[in-house]
Amino acid sequence: SSSEMQNIMADIPLGCYTIKSHGAQIARLHMYDWIILVLLAVIDGLLNIIEPFHRFVGKDMMTDLRYPLQGNTVPFWAVPVIGIVLPCAIFGGIYFKKKNFYDLHHGILGILYSVLITAVITDAIKDGVGRPRPDFFWRCFPDGKDLYDNVTTGVLCHGEKSVIKEGHKSFPSGHASWSFAGLGFLTWYLTGKIAVFDRKGHIAKLCIIVLPLLTAALVAVSRVDDYWHHWQDVFAGAIIGLTVASFCYLQFFPYPFDADGASPFY
Repeated sequence: SSSEMQNIMADIPLGCYTIKSHGAQIARLHMYDWIILVLLAVIDGLLNIIEPFHRFVGKDMMTDLRYPLQGNTVPFWAVPVIGIVLPCAIFGGIYFKKKNFYDLHHGILGILYSVLITAVITDAIKDGVGRPRPDFFWRCFPDGKDLYDNVTTGVLCHGEKSVIKEGHKSFPSGHASWSFAGLGFLTWYLTGKIAVFDRKGHIAKLCIIVLPLLTAALVAVSRVDDYWHHWQDVFAGAIIGLTVASFCYLQFFPYPFDADGASPFY
């Protein structure tokens, strides 16, 4: 009731927007955004199920595709931990200090959109391009005995179907795009929060905002080191992730160099 709401508001310090005082209101206001977010997750799930385009791979192309088949330095499960969970923990820490639920909500919704839009774009391109990974030879011929069509010289794979399917998903890199989508968003967020562009010459602040980008870059580099991707794959993934992160951040927050760059849109 209105009287209960007034009592709640009376207990809230002026300028605070807590989960208790504004949570339900903000949730209703952004209900459709959360519904579309779930839809994006479903679409990305479907993109991972369907078979990617099997690009022609001929015998003379195998020279560049014979890198060893090995594990992941950064496992798949670690990417959402680095790109989503870690930034959200930082958003939560700032909420407990500032008591601004708009900031917490917009940070979480923004980074989830950044990662999921990036994931849909990345996986759609992966399926459409079907570029073979650098280790494709060993995915195709796990026993090392290569076999080719006598007419087209195209590969006649006899490896495990799921491993071959994954072998046609080199471009662009999902690890790179997810990492830059999440940590790129965090970089924008921290840039505003610590007022990097306050024109006071505290250049040490740059070291803080470089850390998320350096982490994302190291994740991307690991994909080349593991021979799961060509360098063009991780470069394209990084561009996609950073671009989407920038658009998503600016939907919820002003430019970091604005006078109110530390505050979310209300």
